[in-house]
Amino acid sequence: MNLAKHDPETEMEMDMTPMIDVVFLLIIFFMIITDLTQQDLEDLELPIALSATEDKPDPDEKRPIFNIKHTGEIIVRKEPLYAPETHDGFKDPMVDVKKKLAIIASNMPRKDDLPDDHLMIRGDRSVPFKYVQQVMQECAQKGIQIWKVQLAASMPNPE
Repeated sequence: MNLAKHDPETEMEMDMTPMIDVVFLLIIFFMIITDLTQQDLEDLELPIALSATEDKPDPDEKRPIFNIKHTGEIIVRKEPLYAPETHDGFKDPMVDVKKKLAIIASNMPRKDDLPDDHLMIRGDRSVPFKYVQQVMQECAQKGIQIWKVQLAASMPNPE
């Protein structure tokens, strides 16, 4: 039996269509993943800091970030938790903020029975401070007690 001979009629060609489909799916996957890295940050105009250190978060760390827009709306991971214009006066307006903070606090590592991670609060430059203060007050409530709070500010433009 001679195995070295091959018949040109029985030669097979490789179909590249599935390979191209997989490559396109991978490209789409990585485009979506890279966009999700900024989902915690809302488009805000932060106040200018006179002196501050640059924020260099660990990319593997899931740091909780509360964004407060100029209207007072509080947003966490694209989820609106509080909007001043929808407050009806009957229920506690910060109930959703309290729930989110309680979940975040329960997932934080503990030290001396207190959450030992940072919470980032990003408030728009023109937001009344009372909205930032409300989030900070909720952090102090029993069952939450997040005591490490960072406030975001933008760096002045070097000229």
